[in-house]
Amino acid sequence: MLTTRFVDGAPNWIDVGSPDIDGAASFYGALFGWRFVSAGPDAGGYGFFQLDGRTVAGGMRTGPEQGPPAWTVYFRSEDAQATAKAAEEAHGSVLFQPMDVMGEGRMAILADRAGVPFGIWQPGRTAGVDMAGEPGALCWVELYTPDIAAAAAFYRRVLGLETSGVPFPGGTYTCVHPDGAGEDAMFGGMVPLADDPSEAESGAYWLPYFEVADTDAVVERAQRLGGTVRMPATSVEGVGRMAKLADPYGVRFAVIRGEPAQG
Repeated sequence: MLTTRFVDGAPNWIDVGSPDIDGAASFYGALFGWRFVSAGPDAGGYGFFQLDGRTVAGGMRTGPEQGPPAWTVYFRSEDAQATAKAAEEAHGSVLFQPMDVMGEGRMAILADRAGVPFGIWQPGRTAGVDMAGEPGALCWVELYTPDIAAAAAFYRRVLGLETSGVPFPGGTYTCVHPDGAGEDAMFGGMVPLADDPSEAESGAYWLPYFEVADTDAVVERAQRLGGTVRMPATSVEGVGRMAKLADPYGVRFAVIRGEPAQG
């Protein structure tokens, strides 16, 4: 599971780019209880979503030239420059070159072989988000991709990630975890686009999951707030009750009430 004991290759930050960051803050505030706090006058409008004083995500206003509104998942890197170079060598691309962020760390936006954007964060003063795996915080990420084998090879070379097959209702699920780590370090999965027609229509991307206490209540609340239900609340044995949603600006995300780990 995803935790704040960050290791190389695992997600350590997430932010949303929205055409209306005030509207997004209102939506996620009412949905998850988040509060949006500006990062200051030198941050270009960037700010932090906080829950009980702890940072769970970032966000800022973005325009069409920066791509469609979306959540961006960032993965921990010891060396942003080296990771960007590795992405290019693995037939990916660098969308936003590595840069310093006010001493907090270094970031870059890359894309994998299928064109899926993702971020990397090299910690400085800020290691990453303050919460993970708790209600209202990021708990899982899922890559929808046209080619599992190609994606696995790319992320193995660039981020040192390993994949493993896990029995799942209807087949096998490809889990992702950092190099050398065991099942407890699994933080996400890879899903063939062909297995989900609704996702195939919208193309390859990383989907973030946020832990919630009551999936059905969050789905109902999202609809009242102007969001869209992309997959209704569904229970999966051994996993939990999940739903896929989009905010009022079309930004895709998922929520889940995970089943307690079996001791």
